[in-house]
Amino acid sequence: MREAGQLALSMFGTDVRQWIKGASSPVSDADIATNELVERRLRGATPDYGWLSEESADEPARLGKRRVWIVDPIDGTRSYLAGRNDWCVSVALVEDAAPVLAAVFAPVSDEFFFAARGQGTTLNGVTVHAATGTALDFARVAGPKPLVERLAASKEITLHPRIGSLALRLCRVAHGALDAAFAGGQSRDWDLAAAHLIVQEADGNMTALSGDPILYNSPDVTHGILVAAGRDRHADIVTQFRADQHS
Repeated sequence: MREAGQLALSMFGTDVRQWIKGASSPVSDADIATNELVERRLRGATPDYGWLSEESADEPARLGKRRVWIVDPIDGTRSYLAGRNDWCVSVALVEDAAPVLAAVFAPVSDEFFFAARGQGTTLNGVTVHAATGTALDFARVAGPKPLVERLAASKEITLHPRIGSLALRLCRVAHGALDAAFAGGQSRDWDLAAAHLIVQEADGNMTALSGDPILYNSPDVTHGILVAAGRDRHADIVTQFRADQHS
């Protein structure tokens, strides 16, 4: 992960070739180079595991594997290409549809989040925890404004500045920098899997707005609206959204 982050950083701020894939998703030579490094190292070490990456052609063989690497070589490519620091390398190992090992590395700010199932979350080697309680300070909530405003009712709110990388936005919950973070619809496995475990192991929770669990390595890797927060605050937010749906 550190090697991949350093490679991406070495190309950061340079005139890298970039293009658009699909409808509007930017990609660059830095994404591809970082992806190739991570794939070479991880698949070389674990040839029997499956592979799912934003920058690799999908291999249906992954669906038959119990363990699968899920990778976003540069999460927040728009931020990367704009010269901002809110991008990262994100890698998770998923076993039976749930992440068991995760790392998210933001090279510009030198933040390395790491989690292993049942072993807690660290940031640069120091154990971290999500913020406790149920109160919502909207300056410490990140995500799409219309979504957050549903929680705020009629109150005027000041939102936390946008964080370009979704993985990094979610990881900010794990060390208490944010009270809660939302992912709008259309996020993918590679945006979420590593941050999910990092939040979970930091005494937080991350689910669909309904409270339903997030499952990985399915044929369709797209997800709906999600929320991450400390456990009590997460439960309270899910309850509020459920009540809002039924009112």
